Amino acid sequence: MRISLRQLQIFRAVAEAGSTTGAADLVPMSQSAASAALNELEGLLQANLFDRVGKRLLLNDNGRLLLPQARQMLDAAAMIERQFGALGESSGAGLQIGASTTIGIYVLPAILAAISASRTTLLRPRVTIANTADIAIGVENFDIDLGLVEGPCHQPDLEVEPWIKDELLIVAAPNHPILAGKAKRRISVQALRDSGWLLREPGSGTREAVEHALVPHLHTLPAAGEFSNAEAIKHAAAEGLGLACLSRLVVRDFIDMGRLVQLHSALPPLSRHFYLIHHRHKMLSARLTHFLQFCRNWNHLHSK
Repeated sequence: MRISLRQLQIFRAVAEAGSTTGAADLVPMSQSAASAALNELEGLLQANLFDRVGKRLLLNDNGRLLLPQARQMLDAAAMIERQFGALGESSGAGLQIGASTTIGIYVLPAILAAISASRTTLLRPRVTIANTADIAIGVENFDIDLGLVEGPCHQPDLEVEPWIKDELLIVAAPNHPILAGKAKRRISVQALRDSGWLLREPGSGTREAVEHALVPHLHTLPAAGEFSNAEAIKHAAAEGLGLACLSRLVVRDFIDMGRLVQLHSALPPLSRHFYLIHHRHKMLSARLTHFLQFCRNWNHLHSK
């Protein structure tokens, strides 16, 4: 086999950077060496992998076919290095874990603390916190080993496992007009329809879950504002800017302090699932398998 991992690494870097100059910065190496390696790979495959548009290199159909295979091979090689080479598990190199915002703030730290206290081999995890769509892309591209997300994923190459069931609450500031004269805080569906809602940005698992839970009953969610994380929505709701539908994990402290009030209505109980995701072609190391099982056990222990 004449194709080298180095050639695939440079090919991936060119695909990400859009030029051999940019790829040389990512690898790193000289621009001329990156260009030569790409030319060698295209020669071996007897196919052009990019369309040359000015100074830009854009993936063509051949390149798009090769890219996921190259990512898979490079990920497998990196795992071998972590297990047996200078980056082995005993060195403390950690898993690449991705978490959507609510999980990353309110669930994952407790899991990591518990697994650390159990003296397992999971050391120094590298955690990326972003919205569900970004975490799913990271897992799809093999940049993240395992994702813990709060919204469904639609990429066909991902294994998606329902994990923790999460309760959603509709909340408002105690002085919000929707509560006027409602001693028992029983709110009509029409009042909910007429109110402004504080929402996450498109691509957020929370946004998708809230729309899935509420739109069938309210038909629409007039936006009073969009925010990039649940904490900002919680504080905005406490200031009376609008209604919010958030995880109990997020709002329970403000409810306990009286800064937010849970609204009750004729709507059915609202909930969603958190999910564990990994690439279906991901080679699961012993450490990653152990972490997956620890998360599953965490669900069983904390759902009772």
